[in-house]
Amino acid sequence: MISAEIINNTNLATPLYYYDLPLLRETIQVAKSAADRFGYHIHYAIKANNNPVILKEISALGLGADCVSGLEIERAIDNGFKANEVVFAGVGKTDREIRIALSNDILAFNVESVAELLVIADIAEEMNKNAKIALRINPNVDAKTHHYITTGLDENKFGIMNHELEECLSIFEEKQNSITFIGLHFHVGSQITDLDVFKRLCLKVNEWNNWFVDRGITVPILNLGGGLGINYSNPDAESIVNFSNFFYIFNQFLELKKGQNVHFELGRSLVANCGSLISRVLYIKNGVKKNFAILDAGMTELIRPALYQAYHKIELLENKNQQNDDEFIKYDVVGPICESSDCFGKDISFPILKRGDLLAIRSAGAYGEVMSSRYNLRQEINYYFKE
Repeated sequence: MISAEIINNTNLATPLYYYDLPLLRETIQVAKSAADRFGYHIHYAIKANNNPVILKEISALGLGADCVSGLEIERAIDNGFKANEVVFAGVGKTDREIRIALSNDILAFNVESVAELLVIADIAEEMNKNAKIALRINPNVDAKTHHYITTGLDENKFGIMNHELEECLSIFEEKQNSITFIGLHFHVGSQITDLDVFKRLCLKVNEWNNWFVDRGITVPILNLGGGLGINYSNPDAESIVNFSNFFYIFNQFLELKKGQNVHFELGRSLVANCGSLISRVLYIKNGVKKNFAILDAGMTELIRPALYQAYHKIELLENKNQQNDDEFIKYDVVGPICESSDCFGKDISFPILKRGDLLAIRSAGAYGEVMSSRYNLRQEINYYFKE
C-alpha cells in the first residue's frame, strides 16, 4: 500500500515514480521459479523500464537481458547483466549498435531482414568476430491486443519474410566465418491476456521448427518472445501474474527437439505492478458537463493513456485530513500539458478532491518512465524506492 505520509515526508516533489522493490523482487523470483521448472530461460526486456536501480535488482536475480538498442546493451551490462545472456532485437540496428553488440560478444542478434543479416556478416568479418544469429520469423498470429502493440501479423514491419528464409540459409553457408545460425525468434505482441494466443504461437513454432529440421538444420534455441499481460483494472488482486500457467502452455504445446533450449523475453509482466506514478492535484475545475482534476503529472510522465487509450487504475492516497469521504464526484483526471489528449481517465469517482491531494496512477512500472519526455520543457522526474 502506498502511503500519502511517506510521500509527504520525502523531500521529493511530485510528479514522481514510486517503485516497490520488495514486490519487484518477489515477482522476479516467482517468474524465474516457474521458468526453471521447465528449464526455460528469461531475458528481461530492458525497453519496459531501464531505470538503473530496477536493472540492478533484476540482474542480481539471474535474468538475461533483451535489448533493442546499443545503449540498452551498454546499460544492461553496466548494471550487472552478463553479456553472453544478452539478445539484441530491432528492425533498424545501426552499424554502431552492431559493433557494440559484437564487441561485447552477446548471445544473439535477433535478425529481421536479409539486408540486416548481410550487414552484420560484413561488420563481423571486418572486426574478426562471429555473430550468433537468431532469425525472427513472423508467425502471423493475432495477439488480440491494441493494433499499435501487435507485432506478429503479416502486415507488421517485424521479422524475416517467409520467402526469404532459403536466401538466409544460403547466406549462412556463404558467410559461415562471420555469422552462425543459433536459433529462431518469435514475438506476437504485447499485453496479451488470452493464453490461447500463446497456444497458437506454439503450433506455428512447431511448424517452423520442423521446416528447419526437415532441411537437416539444427535449431539450438527457440526464443518465444514475451507479451504476457497484466491486470490493469485490479493490480492488488493480481499483483503477480500467473507465470506458472503461462509457461505451462509452452510445456504442453511446444514440440521440442532433442537438446533445444527455450528462451523468453518478458518485460511488462515483471515490472509493471511494482511502479506507480504519484501526482498532486493542482486545481479542481468544475464545469457544466465535466469536473476536472488537473494534476502536476501529464502525458510527459506517462503517455500510455494518450497513445494507446490505455487504462490505469487511479487511486486517491488517503490522509487523515481527508474529508467528505461519503460523497463521491466524477472527475476527468487530466494533466497540465497543452494537448487535449493529456488525460489519464474520464468520469472517475472520487471523494471530493481538493488542491494538494495525492493520486496514484497504478501499474506504471512498465512503459512509463522510459517513454517520458521533456515536451513543454517539463521538469525532470523524481523517484522514490520502497525498500
